[in-house]
Amino acid sequence: MPTHVAENTAKSAFFLPAALSAVVSSSFRAGLCPKSAGRPEKDYAFRGNFVLQDLIANGQSMRTVSLPRGRQRLHAMPTSAGYEVRENETYDWDGRRRGQTPFTVLQHTISGSGQLRYQHRNYRLQGGDTLLVLVPHNHRYWLEKGDRWEYFWISMNGEETLRIHQMVLSTAGPVLKLQPSTIDHLADCSLRLVKGATSPGAASAIAYEAAMALYDDVFGSPAFAAELSVMQPVIDHINANLEKPLPVSELAGIVGLSRAHFSRSFAESEGMPPAEFVLQQRLQRAVKLLTKADFLPVKEVAIMCGFEDPNYFSKVFRRVYGTNPTEFRTTGMYASIGKLR
Repeated sequence: MPTHVAENTAKSAFFLPAALSAVVSSSFRAGLCPKSAGRPEKDYAFRGNFVLQDLIANGQSMRTVSLPRGRQRLHAMPTSAGYEVRENETYDWDGRRRGQTPFTVLQHTISGSGQLRYQHRNYRLQGGDTLLVLVPHNHRYWLEKGDRWEYFWISMNGEETLRIHQMVLSTAGPVLKLQPSTIDHLADCSLRLVKGATSPGAASAIAYEAAMALYDDVFGSPAFAAELSVMQPVIDHINANLEKPLPVSELAGIVGLSRAHFSRSFAESEGMPPAEFVLQQRLQRAVKLLTKADFLPVKEVAIMCGFEDPNYFSKVFRRVYGTNPTEFRTTGMYASIGKLR
């Protein structure tokens, strides 16, 4: 996402730089590109990456989505979208320094490469990789000096978008390998946001469409269903016993595998090692309790989530969310995260 994108959604109108207005073709009507208007979703698989090429041909562009706030909160809403090429320049985003209002970034690498540090893992993002991150969170993505990074993105917020994207992150991690048809579909959504969708309902519909396209790619394949059926008893056991110790050896015994074999299989299925998955589930429960059960002391929340030492709980919580549990609760700005899952 460009460094000049406004992330405050309280402004009153869309913003499209004047220099970009001249490139808008009259053939784009109602915010749809010619190839996508009136076509069924299955055509994305048939067309290949034609819409992606349309997005690239449209030139570098960005649009922030800052519509008036109303009484009705929409469950999916884009905050920005666009296409850019960054080359040998400063481009650096820290997920703990982008404000406290939750949103997600879905960014697909077309060519070149970028770097991602997600919690304590390093990734090199190359052509075909799709980045998904939640803000606020302990991550950073950037362009190395001398490198080139070509990408398109959609940033979103809203309770349903956050919930779906958190499910994807929990299952597949922050770096995704999506089907070409899904990439084309997401490129179409990004292009339509850049060129149209000037009402809250139209913008929300496109954001929700993008979230569902991602959902279908990650959760809709037969291979995923087979993997899920193997590890689901383990996941169910974890979620039912988060207040207890959950050693990897115990989890491996549920599916009758050796510890080493289980750790490999679980990481392949869920996108992260079992111990990291358990920690993530504990923190998600903590977020729910902090936001929905404000009568509970932080120390009790820690115990209910499997952290015997409140100081360790606070340290881990700060590492992931950029603030301690007490501050998290009192700011009141993380309420949307508490509604995830």
